[in-house]
Amino acid sequence: MRMFLAALMAVTMMLTGCSQQQQKAEAAAPVKQSAKYVFFFIGDGMGLPQRAATAAFLGRDLHIDKMPAQGITTTYANDRFITGSAASATALASGQKTNINYIGVDPNLKAVKTVAEIAKEQGKKVGIVSSVSIDHATPAAFYAHVKTRKMYHEIDHALANSGFDFFGGGGMVDPMGKKSKKPLGDALEQARTNGYKIIDNKAAFMALKPGDGKVLAWNSWLQDAQAMPYAMDMTDKDITLPEFTAKAIEMLDNDKGFFLMVEGGKIDWACHANDAAASLKNTIAFDDSVKVALDFYSKHPKETLIVVTGDHECGGLTVGFAGTVYDSNFNMLNGQKVSFQKLSDEIMKNFKAKNGSFEDMKPLITEYFGFKFEGDPKTDKQVLQPFEVDMIRAAFERSMAGETEGSNNQETYLLYGGYEPLAVTLTHVLNNKAGLGWTSYSHTGVPVSTSAVGVASEVFNGSYDNTDIGLKIMAVLGEQPKVQHVN
Repeated sequence: MRMFLAALMAVTMMLTGCSQQQQKAEAAAPVKQSAKYVFFFIGDGMGLPQRAATAAFLGRDLHIDKMPAQGITTTYANDRFITGSAASATALASGQKTNINYIGVDPNLKAVKTVAEIAKEQGKKVGIVSSVSIDHATPAAFYAHVKTRKMYHEIDHALANSGFDFFGGGGMVDPMGKKSKKPLGDALEQARTNGYKIIDNKAAFMALKPGDGKVLAWNSWLQDAQAMPYAMDMTDKDITLPEFTAKAIEMLDNDKGFFLMVEGGKIDWACHANDAAASLKNTIAFDDSVKVALDFYSKHPKETLIVVTGDHECGGLTVGFAGTVYDSNFNMLNGQKVSFQKLSDEIMKNFKAKNGSFEDMKPLITEYFGFKFEGDPKTDKQVLQPFEVDMIRAAFERSMAGETEGSNNQETYLLYGGYEPLAVTLTHVLNNKAGLGWTSYSHTGVPVSTSAVGVASEVFNGSYDNTDIGLKIMAVLGEQPKVQHVN
């Protein structure tokens, strides 16, 4: 197995078209001009198929697909071919390849400086936005330096002490240190002491003005694990990712410029659950956030760089499914009205309390997924075929029995991935009817695409590793593109 992984990694590097040494030389090449404003967008779990499927669903190119610079990026970690968000984000933020779960440190646990920290040292303002908890792996890799991404309490304190100017999106997982062996005290109180204005509702958020100083803001409804709701579950009371992006720009803009990292984190979470509709609609929200930055770029084209990438692919999404052969029916996804999360947390929870039957569930399945139980499936693709009804019924019975389908049972894990059986089965059936398939409930090792526009954006053309992105951004910030350790 080790020999196979080594060979696979070697082939991956060969596919980039140049050796690692050549890549580093290209990444270290000087750029003609530095940028005053740098945007770094990371679609968590957003690989090539997520981008392709979203464009097909919309019937048009994404904003990120129309950027002039386009590259292909490898993502492997230091100690595993298929990376995780912590290792990948550390590579993207610092140019340093590291181990799975490590945040802001090299494989020897020595802290490495991030592009956000470099920008702050230059006198720029710095913002971090994410649709998942603001102490999750990707945002944390830009301001924290810890052994494991699970050290949420320590990460929360790193945020409070970072000096960065704007944090927005999801909340904190462990500000009080309930999960820490050595609690450091209330991280939110520490943030207040350090001058952060804490906002937890849309009205106060939209009223923020640049003179209000440093900000830590999150959406009032945090759907799961302190994350923002899925885009398809939001109401007018929620702050969207584009709104967080726009407010960050407003708060950060100044004479010395700024660095802003925006993560579309729930693209990944939806792909883990094999929920294509939730993932694609969060990808749209992410792309709309990039459009906000593009509008800013149009006013400052000679001073701005925008870079967009994914940290890894998730779910093994395929744009094509055996059951539809060459057919694609992406409009089928419009039949889904709620994410798997809302179905599990709210609809199924209420239904179980009433102990209803499968017949009672059928109208809800039609309401929330658009499926029909009567009719001819040959002429109406929304009509379920008998074998699909059997799959859904079996999953319903497991859900009503309260079964948790974990990884201990390989058969049921392959069916449900540890999620609510009915929820994941409904999304599987819908996705397959649309012409989409999945191979995993986890990340995959396929390369991702990187796009860029603006100052020195041409250096993001071609093939390179994720570490090179961090080094290229350093160069565009006017710094020597090399890994820098924290003193």
